[in-house]
Amino acid sequence: MASSGWQLVRETFISEFSDLTDVGEVTRMVLRLTLAALLGGLLGIEREQKGKAAGVRTHMLVAIGAALFVLLSQQAGMPSSDMSRVIQGIIAGIGFLGAGTILKSDHDERVKGLTTAAGIWLTAAIGVAAGMGRESTAVLSTLLALAIFALMPHLVNLLEKPEPPHATPPPQEDPK
Repeated sequence: MASSGWQLVRETFISEFSDLTDVGEVTRMVLRLTLAALLGGLLGIEREQKGKAAGVRTHMLVAIGAALFVLLSQQAGMPSSDMSRVIQGIIAGIGFLGAGTILKSDHDERVKGLTTAAGIWLTAAIGVAAGMGRESTAVLSTLLALAIFALMPHLVNLLEKPEPPHATPPPQEDPK
């Protein structure tokens, strides 16, 4: 009786870990999740170097999470036509996460964190692309985002009009 109990435990254990049925499926899962993590990490490194709150770990986790939601849906046999609901859920969820990075300062009426929020949103999209097996699209999107982060501040600085020098008021005469 004890032997059959352990046999049942063993069979249950094996069946619970049978979602990856062959080496090809394991390779696909590892490749897509790893790519999502690496690409998210690249964006996170850039943000962390700029001193932003959402850095490497946040971007990596967002990318892996988005990829995993897509991969699990594919594993469950969800038709491609229904995948849009999964992607909509990811977009909505990431919207809440991104909203948490946006701050409005009362003293100078400035809004901060919009670029970080947009970066987190893009990171989720890159994770979705990696999870769907669109590796080239994910890599190209990451490279484009890094180019935007690196080049646009310089372009904006070049295009900004210098403020005119403040005119000093003429000295006032002493009314004696």
